Amino acid sequence: MNDPILVGPPVRRNILGSLIGIAAIIAVGIIGYYLFPNNLALLTRIIAIAFLVLSVDLVTGYCGVATLGHAALFGAGAYAAGIASAHYGISDPLLMTVVGALAGALAGLVSGLIILRAHGLPQLVLSIAVIHLFHEAANKASSWTGGSDGLSGISPTALLGMFEFDLWGRTSYVYGLVLLLVVFILLQVLVRSPFGMLARGVREDPVRISAMGASVQSVLLRMYVISGVVAGIGGALNAISTQVVGLDSLSFTLSAESLVMLVLGGTGSLYGALIGTVVFMWFEDVVSAANPFHWLTMVGALLIAVVLFAPKGLYGTAAAFAERMRGRRA
Repeated sequence: MNDPILVGPPVRRNILGSLIGIAAIIAVGIIGYYLFPNNLALLTRIIAIAFLVLSVDLVTGYCGVATLGHAALFGAGAYAAGIASAHYGISDPLLMTVVGALAGALAGLVSGLIILRAHGLPQLVLSIAVIHLFHEAANKASSWTGGSDGLSGISPTALLGMFEFDLWGRTSYVYGLVLLLVVFILLQVLVRSPFGMLARGVREDPVRISAMGASVQSVLLRMYVISGVVAGIGGALNAISTQVVGLDSLSFTLSAESLVMLVLGGTGSLYGALIGTVVFMWFEDVVSAANPFHWLTMVGALLIAVVLFAPKGLYGTAAAFAERMRGRRA
């Protein structure tokens, strides 16, 4: 396992890099708040989808599990938070987020038990089947989910009793940014922990990990549940910010796009997941507004260029280049 995280720079450099990365996230968040005050809804949506892409990275980038059904975890969190508010009167944003996280964890457990029974292409097919089953279940349970009309009536109360969720989306954006920072820091600790290293070992050589006495299936299932928590938080944030949940939160398209964002930024890297999400969604918004008829062509051209000239993704390629430059100076 020649992973740079396992055998690379000393711990001090890792800590410094983490602090710089967290500071960069805060700086970008503050700049976005003041630079795009009329577009905070889009920025909040980007943050919500970033949770989904991070969750995909945990199982695909760090564990090597092929999946195209991860939106099931995101949608489960969104619907659970929305139902808690619309049907049970649980409208405190923090409680709604907890409900979404628990629903995402449950969806991750169920999905993991099904998907992890196969490998390779059969695993991919199972993940597609899972997302379609979740989508159909939400569509049929229209008395709870609103079906194709969507779930409305979601009305989160003021955050901490002081900050109302206004039409401008200021509270939603700041709340989402704080959630992202907290989750990102926890995930940094997770992927550098012995469990995170074990997960990378499973990706590299599951036979050796099994020979060492560790349960490969248990590692993958636990990571799937953790990724469900992360995706569920993103789904809950989306429900809180938009105050409506539609079937698109459980769509195959969302699953596929989240995987594309991860590849765009760079798999096996939390920073890559964030960068891929921001670049893809911002580029999509800009080009769709500039050219409503041919914007998909531009998005496709961007993805082809990244795959051909930056096969490790935007962040992965930049990190590899910086490492080569550091080696030459040394």
